[in-house]
Amino acid sequence: MIKNIIFDWSGVINDSVNNHLFIVNEIFKKFNIKEINLNELRENWEQPYMFFYNKYLPNLTLNDEQIAYKQAVKKCPENNPFPGMVDLLKKFKREGIKMAILSSDFQETILSEIKSFGLDNLFVDIVTGMHDKNKSLIAMLKRNNFDKKETVFVGDSNHEIEVGKNVGIKTASVTWGFSPEKKLSNLNPDFIIHNLSELKSLILKN
Repeated sequence: MIKNIIFDWSGVINDSVNNHLFIVNEIFKKFNIKEINLNELRENWEQPYMFFYNKYLPNLTLNDEQIAYKQAVKKCPENNPFPGMVDLLKKFKREGIKMAILSSDFQETILSEIKSFGLDNLFVDIVTGMHDKNKSLIAMLKRNNFDKKETVFVGDSNHEIEVGKNVGIKTASVTWGFSPEKKLSNLNPDFIIHNLSELKSLILKN
């Protein structure tokens, strides 16, 4: 039975894949790197995200990336929730499912989007700005008294699968985010989620 969901944010709850490409290319432009297309981004994206950036910019530091990222975000169009996601999350809340956010996005971005999406008061815990989510996931489980057998980490990259497996909780990968299905499948998450109907079934059938 799944009683607790820990969500990644970008590419999972918000429909930000194209905006993510915009931000990546803005960062590349700043450092005189050739722009990439969406297919290349999805094939090469991995987290912690410096693994991705250092493929193109081996000497780029985390601090320099974060400065460039904040500058790029200011130029980026506003994100929207993935279609149908808001209603589904509210349904989970009504059904007594506890939900939390564990994301590498910055706090100001996520809190602003939570408000604009109409998701205030849905999440029992929100952790932001995490480059490596492993320690934060362990702390989140302990802080909220989440039973590992009743918890799933829902993400769209290798990182959520890897850290979820490392701490011993279920992992679910969505295919509408930053990574293609084949790449996610090769990492053997417990579940591959193609649409919101499958996500709803996974959580509520339990």
